[in-house]
Amino acid sequence: MLSAKPWRGEAVLQFCGAQLFCFCLGLLIAGLLQKAGLAAFQPPDGFGAVLLGTLGFQGMAWLLILFFLRQHQAGWREALGFRGPRLPRALLLALLLAIAILPVAWGLQFISVDALTRAGWPPEEQLAVTLLANTTSWWMRVYLGAFAVVLAPVAEEFIFRGMLYPFVKQLGWPRLAWVGVSFAFALIHDDAATFVPLFVLALALTWLYEKTDNLLAPITAHSLFNVANLVVLFFAQNFPVPSK
Repeated sequence: MLSAKPWRGEAVLQFCGAQLFCFCLGLLIAGLLQKAGLAAFQPPDGFGAVLLGTLGFQGMAWLLILFFLRQHQAGWREALGFRGPRLPRALLLALLLAIAILPVAWGLQFISVDALTRAGWPPEEQLAVTLLANTTSWWMRVYLGAFAVVLAPVAEEFIFRGMLYPFVKQLGWPRLAWVGVSFAFALIHDDAATFVPLFVLALALTWLYEKTDNLLAPITAHSLFNVANLVVLFFAQNFPVPSK
């Protein structure tokens, strides 16, 4: 069962406010640079816009997490779960969860895409996916790969599982914490086709956090989930199935 966390309400609100400000500022700067005509910020595959978008949310989250932990006199290793006698068991559960949730998420995404298409709202590829598929620059691929495997899982898991979930739960709203925070996690990815699978993934990651009381477990499962999707994207791009 998840242990109580010492997060103070004012610190959580400061974190969320600063995170929202950084994200909006990144969008504003990207929009201004796009209007200025810079090629790297032109849709649909402007790497500059993706760079600002990722650094404005997940990138700044790393700095905000450091400040947040200092407010509570906690260290990275303690907060992320690198210590503890049950760490191997937590990582094993993370691996098993990632293996189990992948076919479920892929199936839900297929159903979502089909339902949206039938409703006359065919989903578009996510910008980061489009950029990864189209770019020929190795350093862009390295950055996006590192973002998906390391930067995003750590930042997002700390925010949604490590901070918001226990904070809301300890206020006396355990169901709202589980469902509401998972809903917010899926919503911030801003993609209709992946909303349902990401919501289910978030519920599963929350269960994993509750089961292990170790944030490194959902971070690992989240990272493995992203790795699997990158592998599928790579094979789909380089070894397409021939049409009949």
